[in-house]
Parts: sequence; C-alpha cells; structure tokens
Amino acid sequence: MKNFEKYQKQYFMPPYPCYDWVQKDSIEKAPIWCSVDLRDGNQSLIEPMGLEEKLEFFELLVKIGFKEIEVGFPAASETEYAFMRALIERNMIPDDVTVQVLTQSREHIIRKTFEAVKGAPRAIVHLYNSTSVAQREQVFKKSKEEIKEIAVSGAKLLKQLADETEGNFAFEYSPESFTGTEMEFAAEVCNGVIDVWQPTEENKVIINIPATVEHSLPHVFASQIEYMHKNLHNRENVLISLHPHNDRGCGVSDAELGLLAGADRIEGTLFGNGERTGNVDIITLAMNLFSQGVDPELDFSDMPDICERYKEYTNMDISARQPYAGALVFAAFSGSHQDAIAKGMEWRNEHKSEKWTVPYLPIDPQDVGRTYDSDVIRINSQSGKGGVGYILQQNYSINLPKKMKEAMSYKAKHVSDVNHKELSPEEIYKIFKEEFVNKHNEFQISECHFTQGDGIRTEVTIVRNSKKQLFKGKGNGRLDAVSAALKKGLGVHYDIICYEEHSLGSGSHSKAIAYVGIEDDKKNCYWGAGSDPDIIKASINALATAINNMIE
Repeated sequence: MKNFEKYQKQYFMPPYPCYDWVQKDSIEKAPIWCSVDLRDGNQSLIEPMGLEEKLEFFELLVKIGFKEIEVGFPAASETEYAFMRALIERNMIPDDVTVQVLTQSREHIIRKTFEAVKGAPRAIVHLYNSTSVAQREQVFKKSKEEIKEIAVSGAKLLKQLADETEGNFAFEYSPESFTGTEMEFAAEVCNGVIDVWQPTEENKVIINIPATVEHSLPHVFASQIEYMHKNLHNRENVLISLHPHNDRGCGVSDAELGLLAGADRIEGTLFGNGERTGNVDIITLAMNLFSQGVDPELDFSDMPDICERYKEYTNMDISARQPYAGALVFAAFSGSHQDAIAKGMEWRNEHKSEKWTVPYLPIDPQDVGRTYDSDVIRINSQSGKGGVGYILQQNYSINLPKKMKEAMSYKAKHVSDVNHKELSPEEIYKIFKEEFVNKHNEFQISECHFTQGDGIRTEVTIVRNSKKQLFKGKGNGRLDAVSAALKKGLGVHYDIICYEEHSLGSGSHSKAIAYVGIEDDKKNCYWGAGSDPDIIKASINALATAINNMIE
C-alpha cells in the first residue's frame, strides 16, 4: 500500500520500564463507571439529541446503574445548558448519582459552567486542556510552561468558584491528547493541578487519562498508565480514570489493561458511540467482567430493551455482531457449532450444573434477556442435524432419533439452499410435518383390526388410488403384525431399524408421537413419524409414512 512512509509513531513510552501489570491475569472488581453518552456520545451524533430525548436517556442510564454520568458541556450550547438546569430544577438527580460537566480551561467557559451547575446536589466539574506535542506546536503554538499554566490557572479558578457557588462539587482534570504527550510532561501537568486542589480522603480528585486518539498497541497504553499511577502526587487521594477512544480498534483492550495498570475508573458509552471510531464500549467491558464471574455493578439483563431505546434516542444502528448485544452474537448457523451447543445444553441439564460452560456461548443468553429458541440455534443451508433437532425439541417438544435428525436436517438445508434464506422455527416444523408426519401420498391406512392368539394377527385396510385393499399379517406385536401385512400386500422389502416414542405433553389428554426408521435392501433409510392420542395409532402412522417415503 502506498504512502506508508509518511506515518510515524506519535506516542511516548515511559522513561523506564513499567510492566508490573503483566503479572496480573484478571480484573477482580468493577471500576467506577462514568457514562459520557450524553456529552461525548451526543456531540458525535449526526443529529444531536433534544432536551426531552436527553432526559429520557439520562433516566435509562440511571436505571442501568450508572452512579456518575457526564451530562454535557453546558457552555457549548443553550440545549446543553438547559439540560443541566432541567436535571437540577426538576429534581431528577437521584441521591446516589453524581452528574458531570465538561469545561475547557478558559475563564469565561468555566464561569458559564458554574452558572449551569449552581444548586447541583453532587456534580463533578471536568476541566481539560490539550498537552500533546502536535497540539502544542500546531494548534496553540505554546511552550510546555504555557500549556501547564493553562491547566493550573483553570484548576485555581475551579477551586475558587466551587467555594463561591451553591452546590456540592468535585473536580476532574484531563490532559487531552495524552497519548501524544511525553510521559514526564503529562505527569508534571497533572501534578500541578493536584497540588492546587489538595485532595483528601473525603474529597478525592479525578485525573482522567484520555486516549483522545488511539496511537499505540494496548500494552504501550498500559505502561503509560502504570507510569502515571506511580508518579502522581497524593496518589492515595487521586482516582485515575481512563477515557479510551477506539481509533485502532483496541479501546476495550486499552481499558482492561489500563485497569490492570492501576486505573480506578472508566469513562465510556453504550455500544461505543463517540467521535470518529467511538469511545470504549462500556457494555462490552461490563459484560466481559460478568463472563468471568465478577459483578459489573451495571444491569444489562434486558439488553433488547436497551438496544431499542438507544436506537430511538440516537438514530444509531447496532451491529448484528456487536459483542453481547447484537442480533446475531449468540446465533450458531454452523452444523458443528449447533451440535456442540445442543449437547452442551443437554449435559448441563443432566448434571444440574450451576456453572456456565456451554461450548461457543461465553455467557447464558437468557442473562441478557435473549432466548434459546430464537437467538441461539439459527437454521440455514450451513446448519446440521443438531441445530434442526434442537429447534424442534425446544419449540415443539419433538425429540427426534439421532439418525432421523440427519434426514430432517437434509430436508431443511435443501429448502434453505433453494430459497436462499434462513428458516424460522415455524418453517422447520412445517417441513417436518410435510415430510415425515402422517404422510399418505402413496397409500393410507384406514382401518386396523387385531386378534390375539398365536401371536398378534391383524387385518389392515388401506386406500390406494381411491380403492380399498385388505391385507393380513401376523407378528410378535401390533406394529410387527401391521408391518408383515404391508410387506406382503404392497410387495415391499425393508427392515425396521429404529422405533422410538414419547409424549408431546403431560396429562391424560396429551398426544403421543412415534418415530419409525426402515432400511431397504440397498441399505437406504426412510423415516416416518406419527402423532395421535393412541400410541398404537401413532406407531402405525409412523410406519406407514416411512413406507410411503420409501415407495415415493
């Protein structure tokens, strides 16, 4: 590919190795979560949300369990300002929720921001200015000292206005474009801000480390976070927050490795919405913890509802392959995958296992409001016997014999292949009934009479080509006797290789279903099923269907 030579590394490694995080293999507890959907997410929408939409989205975030929510940039627009005031004046901020607002380190913007948050029960004022080499040289044309002074002077004004303004305020600082900043300078600027704010155990401050643009491999970001973790002043009273973007597609990895490296808090959005490629996806991060047995302290148990409301508020789509939330993330079309899932579910039921270890499914779909029958096993031309059998069993209590599953899967795959479409459970059931249940395209049994003596004797009346014929036979049981009569009367040769039966429900009025498999002289197999309240009639109908399929 042309022009690769014009690109170079834009990140800075710490001045000494910072790899303690490598020794950890898991995250033991949920971080502090802060949703930035209403600020960072909203500003990246083609059509930003209106006031009422933002209020509804805020309530959704509270319902999910967010305790910190960045609600906007109040000095940026009247809508943002009005939204902040509406939350305060309508008493919409729950007692355990803290709102957060963003402000540049510019005096008039900071003052406007404090006007917006006046009277807030709990609010974080989030101060930022850019620190990277590219921003210093190209945008601001300022020295390191001047850039640091912007941060420190802004921190001083925040402290002053917080004392003068009604409300309860905490502070956050972000060295924007951190990933393009020399590590020593990033720490120096942050420490300058910390020294102004003088955090205590009761009044901690947040130092937010944004991957404003993702420049490096995730392990580099982790090393940068560990360096900050080891070099910030008053560290015990400072919360390190991460705000990863996803330019390299590694936002989740950056966040997880950053937590191992010492971070305490994550800022992100639902489904990763945000500028360019987006912010880190909090749903993926939270559900990754969930899948490892760690309580994420956020509730995504009704994922379908969250998806629908998110799409309504933002007019954004959710990819069918979006982790944990997409329409197809639990779907198995492959025959081998379907077979493994079906057997895993059966094993789990048999062993009454409380732990989830089903192959190909990292979590139980039901834990996020999905269903096995419509979300897991999906049937198309690539599917196999396990999947088709699973659909019939889950939806219609039809437990096909192993070999019959193969025959049924071939029929379903053929229909899917010819029509170039996925088959619904209803369509699969229709194929089953048409191909294998009470089929009489060649002949139909209209009557059977049995007498008992030396074995079981039967008289079988069939209708063939609109004419009745009477056949007689003898066997060890009723089905064997009927089989003998049909072989002789129809002039066919086969062996019964499989017979199974089970109830389709419970109680005295439930139907029975029987399955019969027969094999001709050339070892070809044919199948039939019969359903009737009388198991003998069900068995005879199954045999008749199998013979009809053989003759056909």
